[in-house]
Amino acid sequence: MQSKILSEISARKQQGLKSLALLIDPDKFEEKQAQALANIQAYEQADLLLVGGSLINGANIGQTIQLVKQYTTRPVVIFPGSNMHIDWQADGILFLSLISGRNPEFLIGQHIIAAPFLKKSRLEVISTGYMLVEGGKATTVSYISHTNPIPHDKPEVAACTAMAAEMLGMSLIYADAGSGAARPVSPKMIQALRKAIEVPLLIGGGIRSADLAETAWRAGADMIVVGNAIESQPTLLSQIGQRAKWLNQNQA
Repeated sequence: MQSKILSEISARKQQGLKSLALLIDPDKFEEKQAQALANIQAYEQADLLLVGGSLINGANIGQTIQLVKQYTTRPVVIFPGSNMHIDWQADGILFLSLISGRNPEFLIGQHIIAAPFLKKSRLEVISTGYMLVEGGKATTVSYISHTNPIPHDKPEVAACTAMAAEMLGMSLIYADAGSGAARPVSPKMIQALRKAIEVPLLIGGGIRSADLAETAWRAGADMIVVGNAIESQPTLLSQIGQRAKWLNQNQA
């Protein structure tokens, strides 16, 4: 299986380029919103499109992937909340292990069920250490997974957790304050994570402005993930995308 998506993320990291991902929740995404984002060329600002979430109740993840692919040629990658969130129309899947928690179902249990289906698919499977970081409010992820997030003021715990995941062979580390977080992952924690690992570092949750995105990038994030905030600020993705372009053109 080719690792085109991971190779591109890693290559951008090696070049010192800042990347941006758009996270789309199928429970909240409809044709009207898809068209609105296309009209402001939001998809083209993102380097990666993530589709998924913790619940995915009424919407079909496959329908959302199909809808997104009508508007962009960017890679579409599943961000799964369970082994039920698999669709072969996507380009890849973040094979998430919830390394901040101690629930075996989300460390390895769900993965065992999903593995045979993924093995038969054409999806690029990207092993990802997923860390939930306390963001000032309860999250769906912590409720569903029955796990506690890493405390906001414990960067050393986050760093050791990420270090262990890298040693176990995980290809990405994703630190997430959660959808609609009151505060994002702190610069101090991002700096600690960056020093602890060599693999690409993704940061999400609570990023509501281009300034917050730039702060995370400068602290050491390779890719920023933006999702919930675009519901109230449709142009936010373009603003952050332009900031990434500026930073990439003005590398020190």
